Amino acid sequence: MPSTAYAADFMRAADDVGRAERLRRLRRLAKLARIMDTAVGIPGTRFRFGADALLGLVPVIGDASGAIIGLAIVNEARRLGVPKRKLARMLYNLGVDATVGAVPLVGDVFDVYFKAHKRNIRVIMDHFEISDRDL
Repeated sequence: MPSTAYAADFMRAADDVGRAERLRRLRRLAKLARIMDTAVGIPGTRFRFGADALLGLVPVIGDASGAIIGLAIVNEARRLGVPKRKLARMLYNLGVDATVGAVPLVGDVFDVYFKAHKRNIRVIMDHFEISDRDL
């Protein structure tokens, strides 16, 4: 029969592995969100935009593509164990982004400012109490 100290050490090691895996997955999601929302900066300004804004220029298909990528982030959050209430918040962010983003011209400007993917990464990070410097 294993000792209590051994069992505690084993559980601590398992938690460390679980945390490392979670951080690896979150880093990958954060990178995807940066590509989608803030990949390109305009020199001399703090203005940044990403692939989501560029995809939004293509009618219907572009906004749908951004939403599908956003759903992949929500699904990964679900797999990480984010509660349903927070998943609903993430889906709301995507819904607002896709709905307003579908409006010609206004939606293109909205995509540049709303940044649903970054908002959703923040929901995940807040849930796991992870700061930006941890990623």
